[in-house]
Amino acid sequence: MHLRLAAALAAAILFAAAPARADLLIQIDKAAQQMSVSADGQLLYTWPASTGRDGYDTPNGAFNPLWMDREHYSEEWDDAPMPYSIFFTKQGHAIHGTYEVRHLGQPVSHGCVRLSVKNASILWDLVKQHKMANTMVVLTGETPAAPA
Repeated sequence: MHLRLAAALAAAILFAAAPARADLLIQIDKAAQQMSVSADGQLLYTWPASTGRDGYDTPNGAFNPLWMDREHYSEEWDDAPMPYSIFFTKQGHAIHGTYEVRHLGQPVSHGCVRLSVKNASILWDLVKQHKMANTMVVLTGETPAAPA
């Protein structure tokens, strides 16, 4: 009897200590200025992205999306359009679309993660499908120096 109880207790402890798993994983490599999107462990997309430029670094870490807005406009940056915004920090960092696609792959934003509008739309639909609670945004790496 004690052995069964001990085994059940050990299993419960292991289960509780297991890291949370995200059904949808959005990984942003700031050094490569690239985003990878995986669902249920399967790589779906790899896209060029733009993170924060010098003085406006995008934070590293693991985040769950906090809220989403399909047609957001920046209150801080002259009503700049931010289509398909997925906000992941309380400070206002978001993944969103941009019409300035010629700059994708370079650190040019004020701290957000930019994608083409087409790719931001695809990502928006994936987050809606998988739910924000089951989505993890992970940012790693050092931002490269901006081109001269």
